[in-house]
Amino acid sequence: MLDIKYIREHAELIKENCKVRGAKVDIDRLLTLDRDRRAHIARIEELRAERNKKSLGKPPDEEIAKMRAVGNEIAQLGRELENIDREFKPLLRSVPNLTHPEVPIGGERDYKVLETAGKIPQFKFRPKDHEELMTALDVIDFERGVKTTGAKFYFVKNELVRLNQALLQYGMDILTKHGFILMETPDLVKNEILDGVGFSPRGPESNTYPIEESDLSLIATAEITLGGYHSNEILDLSKGPLKYAGISHCFRKEAGTYGKASKGLYRVHQFTKLEMFVYCKPEESGALHREMLEIEKEIVDGLKLPYRVIDTASEDLGAPAYRKYDVEGWMVMGASEGERTTEASGPNVKGGYGEITSTSNCADYQARRLNIKYREESGKTEFVHTLNGTAIVTSRFPIAIFENYQREDGSIEIPKVLRPYMAGLKEVRKRTST
Repeated sequence: MLDIKYIREHAELIKENCKVRGAKVDIDRLLTLDRDRRAHIARIEELRAERNKKSLGKPPDEEIAKMRAVGNEIAQLGRELENIDREFKPLLRSVPNLTHPEVPIGGERDYKVLETAGKIPQFKFRPKDHEELMTALDVIDFERGVKTTGAKFYFVKNELVRLNQALLQYGMDILTKHGFILMETPDLVKNEILDGVGFSPRGPESNTYPIEESDLSLIATAEITLGGYHSNEILDLSKGPLKYAGISHCFRKEAGTYGKASKGLYRVHQFTKLEMFVYCKPEESGALHREMLEIEKEIVDGLKLPYRVIDTASEDLGAPAYRKYDVEGWMVMGASEGERTTEASGPNVKGGYGEITSTSNCADYQARRLNIKYREESGKTEFVHTLNGTAIVTSRFPIAIFENYQREDGSIEIPKVLRPYMAGLKEVRKRTST
């Protein structure tokens, strides 16, 4: 969250920032509550000081009666302060982060393309989308996923199991080379951590699954658990930033996304992800954000997938993000209305770009909510900056691989960089019945 003092001193800037991010937050109401809150706190402190002063020695009966009245007033003010806080605190936490001055202003389609890389395949046949390819190759079963669990759940089978594990191993090797500490995180998290990272635990805006009769939810990304890892701590950043790579299952409702580009694996309720998370000093976060983008590009370049990098527009940023870069892989399936898409040239296909990774600089927004600080050389403590970024995700990456590496006979070439992890497999081919 933002510092209320900063909001107080820059009210018009905050109102404009909410506007460009499409966030409906009543800043005037927030400031009114802030004034009332500070007045109540000041009066309570004044009365307590008065009571403490009069309590020295043995006061006469008349003074005892006055102090009893002071105590009653303190109690009443305390109750009023609790009522103020019930509105003030959620309203303060709903104010989105500030926005980097270079972020393009606008909605989902107002992103800025920063670069394009790789060669879009020129098929000499009608290419298929990943769902058709995977089903024919018997590496996925959506039908039985629906039967056992529900829509947008699935069983991964045969070579796709190995491919997913190969992708994770490949990603881990790259991240450890860049100094990241490998971690496997819990799939459940306390709702206070979920809220602290910037996800809504409950309500219509929530994209997560709460666990009934508990204060826990299933995580949507390891960003949540890694963000909570150092909550309420003072970190030692004297030797550099803390860099973690977390593997976790991810669970998302994806409510309201159907009818968009949700075909096959593109939008599902469960997948596995390798996530980068960094704690650093404020002056380091801009350079680290660019470094994390370069790591994501290194991963995709190694797979030889065509992609582009976009600077996400202001209204498409999540509340915690100060700036977010997306790496969008080219896919045969393209994207439907409501998704970012660019048609690609080719005699038999109109494809498009879809997000496969993203990386966000959240500045001190999450750290304030989770109370994570570092100690400067002077001994003073300040809030850290946090960053997150996708390294590998076992939903979007297989889409791009199957759709870009397909052959006319429906077989799939395994990217060379993954073959050392594939038990000797160089391709995925349809099984022949015996």
